[in-house]
Amino acid sequence: MQPITNVKDATIVITGASSGFGRGVALKLAELGAHVVLAARRTAALEELQHTIETNGGSALAVTTDVSDAEAVQRLADAAIERFGSIDVWINNTGIGALGLFWDIPLKDYDRVIDVNLKGVVYGAHVAIRHFQQQGQGTLVNVGSIDSEVPLAYQTVYASTKSAVLSISRSLNAELRLAGYDKIKVGTIMPWAVDTPWWTHAANYTGHAPRMAAMDDPQIVIDAIVDACTNPKEEQPVGWKARSSNVSHRIFANFSEFMTAKVAQKSVQKAMHAEPNCGAIYEPMETTICIDGGIRQRMKEEDDASS
Repeated sequence: MQPITNVKDATIVITGASSGFGRGVALKLAELGAHVVLAARRTAALEELQHTIETNGGSALAVTTDVSDAEAVQRLADAAIERFGSIDVWINNTGIGALGLFWDIPLKDYDRVIDVNLKGVVYGAHVAIRHFQQQGQGTLVNVGSIDSEVPLAYQTVYASTKSAVLSISRSLNAELRLAGYDKIKVGTIMPWAVDTPWWTHAANYTGHAPRMAAMDDPQIVIDAIVDACTNPKEEQPVGWKARSSNVSHRIFANFSEFMTAKVAQKSVQKAMHAEPNCGAIYEPMETTICIDGGIRQRMKEEDDASS
């Protein structure tokens, strides 16, 4: 069997499908004729998305899943195989954050970020790769961040988990080559800061509403993830800001880290006041079932008010 060259009739598992990149990717892949398996913690949101896809003639299956639970991830794979017979692409998209100075964030929040962002990727990758080995082909897409390459102030542990995601992808590709599985591919998507509900969902101990300079539109990342289903790249910075930051850090690491830290600090300080909160990292929010997070609009209003 050859890796898929067209997503039509392919079975594609998408974690974090209830909002943000995952929701956008699910809608686009379903439009292109893929069977999409929707995974997230929000059952009602997944069922609504499944209904929307099926109403428009697409094929979808909703499976409530917390990716930090290895047994739940296995149930997700089993449900996909039972319904559609196999899995062609697995997209590890779920990710959460904790914003603030390292010492201001409770350790329990860090535990949760590591459980979801690192263990969740390990669990998904393990289930997917073992299935791909049985069928002789498959594609694993891990959603990292430009933080996978460039560490960022106010996102210390989040950035470290995204660095680990890229490391996992690199190592998996090396091991698959050594073992002769040349039809199993692993790609990593590395976006710049993007305007999705991720910022609202993140735990926040900065003292200010979450924001970041020059946010990208979610669509460019959605398109990159969809493309990676048939054309995965081990490292894929998305957009000119991510590509420039990636190259700059490899040539001028210390300078790049200093500049990104200053950008992050300036962004935080310009935002309106916000009380410390744990966002949606423990319990999901029911009101953020969208792709665009509305952060750019809020930033514009804040900037207009301060000018």
